[in-house]
Amino acid sequence: MNEEANKTHSNSKSYGRTGEDLAEKLLIKAGFKIIKRNFRFGKGEIDIVAMDGNCLVFVEVKYRRNLDFGEPEYSITKSKIRQLKRIAEAYYYINKIEDQECRFDVITILGDLKSNPKINHIKNAFY
Repeated sequence: MNEEANKTHSNSKSYGRTGEDLAEKLLIKAGFKIIKRNFRFGKGEIDIVAMDGNCLVFVEVKYRRNLDFGEPEYSITKSKIRQLKRIAEAYYYINKIEDQECRFDVITILGDLKSNPKINHIKNAFY
């Protein structure tokens, strides 16, 4: 990776972390209990694993500075959904969870992270 590519990659990781921090605060304020951040399995990860009452929630966080490439939620492809489901299955297996309701939520963040970005929490975003 050249220096410019490294800088861009580093910035996007920093934005991602900041976006996930905002999402976590939103979830806690809504009464969720955060279980795990950045659960990795294979080549993928689930950004946030939380409990909403008795429901285990796998949360994907999507951040965009602007709408040049469309709304953030539209970047979640069918392939990404399949990957998230596989990672969630691994989470169940690794943690020996058998009879636990779950859902997948998406939190989108649009705009400047430092000055009142638009945040949207989509519950049960896909099955």
